Amino acid sequence: MKNIRKIQKIIANIHLVSGCLMVVLSVACQTKKTTTDESNLLSNRIDDYLKQSEANGFSGAVLVAKNDTIILNKGYGFADKENKLGNKPNTVYDICSVSKQFTGAAIVKLAEDNKLKLDSPISTYFDDLPEDKKDITIHQLLTHSAGFGHGSTDDFDLTPRDIYFSNLFQEKLLFTPGSEYSYSNSGYSILGRIIELVSGQDYETYLSEKLFQPAGMQQTGYLLPNWENTTVANEYLLNVSNEGSHIAQYKQDGEIARTVLANGGIHSTNNDMYKWYQALKTNKILSPESFEKLTKPYVAEYEDESSHYAYGWAVYTSKRDTKVITHNGFNGVSYNEFVWFPKEDVVILFSSNAFVRPIGGMTREIENMLFDKTYIPKELPKYMVSELYQFTEAYKGTVNDLEKELKLKFEDVIDSPRNLNGLGGVYYRKDQMEKAIAIYKLNTQLFPEDGNSWDSLGDAYFKVNEKENAIGAYSRALELKSENDDCFWCENSSSQLQKLNSTN
Repeated sequence: MKNIRKIQKIIANIHLVSGCLMVVLSVACQTKKTTTDESNLLSNRIDDYLKQSEANGFSGAVLVAKNDTIILNKGYGFADKENKLGNKPNTVYDICSVSKQFTGAAIVKLAEDNKLKLDSPISTYFDDLPEDKKDITIHQLLTHSAGFGHGSTDDFDLTPRDIYFSNLFQEKLLFTPGSEYSYSNSGYSILGRIIELVSGQDYETYLSEKLFQPAGMQQTGYLLPNWENTTVANEYLLNVSNEGSHIAQYKQDGEIARTVLANGGIHSTNNDMYKWYQALKTNKILSPESFEKLTKPYVAEYEDESSHYAYGWAVYTSKRDTKVITHNGFNGVSYNEFVWFPKEDVVILFSSNAFVRPIGGMTREIENMLFDKTYIPKELPKYMVSELYQFTEAYKGTVNDLEKELKLKFEDVIDSPRNLNGLGGVYYRKDQMEKAIAIYKLNTQLFPEDGNSWDSLGDAYFKVNEKENAIGAYSRALELKSENDDCFWCENSSSQLQKLNSTN
């Protein structure tokens, strides 16, 4: 009888435990369902915003992930308009200056392997340096505090390697090394050469073996990946003019110009960049100590110290008082951005093959949606350049009449100087200078107080050697400085005026 009671008690306890487990499992399932519902809702909100942006000119791909769960991973617009190939998560894009994080990681990896020291002077690796450059350190190159200028904007300048570096080292420094900050592609070109000298391998091979392959990245690089079975996005200037792809030019050249190697021009997919993010986060590539060195804020980028430069990354504090590790890149056509919120375990990967203003603010809108359920994103303004371009291409009259016809048809709907400035830029890049000047002149008539419009007109006159007109346009651009504290055109206008005045 006692045995029967014991058995009954055991069964009752089992039922009790089973009931408790059912309750726990029910709560867990409900929590998981709630989390999934919230994730789906967030994904739909971001997707709706990106679809609206696509309708107004955005073309590219976006990946958003939180807590190792991909919330959204989609393409928008076309990788190849002519053949109607849409952008996708595995579309290959030029990641531009986001490439610098790979150079930073490679240098830190070599330091981790005791093959170099971050405080070593570059005279360790280069002979016959001018005195003012002998003591420049690797750390200063990494943080843009070495004093070198920005560097060439020609990504396909195939000046032989030794001549390129000889010329670079003869350039005058902008400031005493270590005393200031000035973003420098040239500095990262030097770092690329140091990687080659220390490793005994060419730059891309070292990155492939030590960074990309361990991370599982098969579609990242310059020439080494097999691009044949992938969709490489064509680049569309202001989303209207097909500029082809840089990879096609790399293949034609058979090499990568020193003007871009190690500072930009690497191509990748959002899927591959997500693998890179995971490899960094899990210390698959670098030790925790090395990762800390890679992403530590060293040198202030701006006077207000709102952002600091690390090693191939920019670091700042979010409005939630959390660390942001990021970098963007722009090659004149394509735009790329990598935004990482380590404390919140969130990453945004943003690739575009057609830069249209203000595309650079789109990741901020996505960030706001991620951290504020009630946030309503600001629409990407409709970009009229496509319509303007189609009209201009179809126009059969003289260039002299083009200015009048554009004004007659579009004056009432052109609400921003960026539209005609963008259109003029298309023809400037195509070297159709008569059209470019006519369009820029109209822009200064419609928006006479916009300094950037005058700066663009000055560039066009400068290119065709109309010195007096160029001086007048640049001077007017600088006169408008007081009316706009953010005078992003002033540096160009000032330097161009100096060139013009020195030749008069």
